[in-house]
Amino acid sequence: MRYSENHKEEIHLKILKIAGRALRAKGPDGVGVADIMKEAGLTHGGFYAHFKSKEELLIQALEGVFAASKKKFLKAIEGLPPRHALGAYIDFYVSANQRDNPANGCPITALNSDMPRQSKKFRAAFDGGVKRLIGTMRDLITDAGIAEGDEAHALASSVFSAMAGAVAVSRAVSDKRLSDEMLETARNSIKTRLGVDDASLSGKYLQ
Repeated sequence: MRYSENHKEEIHLKILKIAGRALRAKGPDGVGVADIMKEAGLTHGGFYAHFKSKEELLIQALEGVFAASKKKFLKAIEGLPPRHALGAYIDFYVSANQRDNPANGCPITALNSDMPRQSKKFRAAFDGGVKRLIGTMRDLITDAGIAEGDEAHALASSVFSAMAGAVAVSRAVSDKRLSDEMLETARNSIKTRLGVDDASLSGKYLQ
């Protein structure tokens, strides 16, 4: 069978996509190379044509997941003015959809409790992803005219921690009504804190 010139790259990306879902659903320790390769329709032995080790697979998968998460978040705010974009970003993140779909959601809320047990290289990749997402939040805060410089960065770190924490705790709660209430309360509180709640934005389609 003749394969296209990009066949190996396509297979590589397919493996990473499958591994990214498994990583968020099961955590790093729950990811099995044999299971990933089987789902990809490949043999276990073919794994080493793409990765030197399971750690390399996990790191690349994690980096891909962070990149995909940022892309999703930016798509959710595309075309909106700065303050509305910031409010939409918070609505998108602190949501039942994020809570109920860990395998396709933000890696921060899916993996935070796993990090202390992981290798330095994996934790460094996680730290890098967190910093980039905080940077996205900082840029939104700056563009919205809420803060700038070090103040914007500090505010972004605080807000993102609150957002991720709200999703993580709501996911851990078995009482759905309580979980929904926690998400709504956190979402409204964060938006009010930044002045991008519905009341503040009403009639203010700011550029």
